Amino acid sequence: MKNKSKENMYPFIDDTFNIIKGKCMYGCTYCYLIAMAKRFERPQKPPMLDEKEFKTNLGRDLFIFLGSSIEMFAPNIPDYWILKTLEHCHKYDNKYMFHTKNPARMLQFQHLMPLNSVLCVTIETNRHYKDIMRFAPSPEERITPIRFDIEVNRRHNLHLTIEPIMDFDKDVFVRWINEIYPGPAQINIGADSGNNNLPEPNKEKLQDFIADLKSLGFNVFEKQNLKRLLK
Repeated sequence: MKNKSKENMYPFIDDTFNIIKGKCMYGCTYCYLIAMAKRFERPQKPPMLDEKEFKTNLGRDLFIFLGSSIEMFAPNIPDYWILKTLEHCHKYDNKYMFHTKNPARMLQFQHLMPLNSVLCVTIETNRHYKDIMRFAPSPEERITPIRFDIEVNRRHNLHLTIEPIMDFDKDVFVRWINEIYPGPAQINIGADSGNNNLPEPNKEKLQDFIADLKSLGFNVFEKQNLKRLLK
């Protein structure tokens, strides 16, 4: 079923929808689903294709976030599951956001996605905090495919999400983002909302980073949870 999007995630999203469900293989330590599983003592189930969701009417003229509860482009997700998800999306005239930390694989499916979809890549920092990101691709592995894949912005809109933002090397991070051509249509920046004790930039560094991105012409969307770091 569809779920109304919670404002803390993306206020511009109408609904979230997941056909592929279960435990994400990346295991990022800040993941709210891992925290919920521990809190309620309910172990996460292995990934699955929930075929009941193919009966869900997705409506029309909505902005729907796909893959909000699992990395649908992780290496352990079968191609068939992704193809069936895209097939279902094509039945309904909506705008879709596909979210990933594995853009190299996501881009393999870009020509099969509904036209004018939003392809959103999460890159929390330029630094590789492996003890936090665990089995997810490193930030450099995420930025490289979209740095040079011009085709993605001809068919779709590319977004970057920097959340939860972690401490970074400003000049390097800004350069990475500026090397994306054409540049992302929007950059969403948010902070940790789960008290995960992550390494975070100080106020001045964050302000300078945002100012640099805006000076380069990027559309920067500052999420409500970022206010904690900007006080």
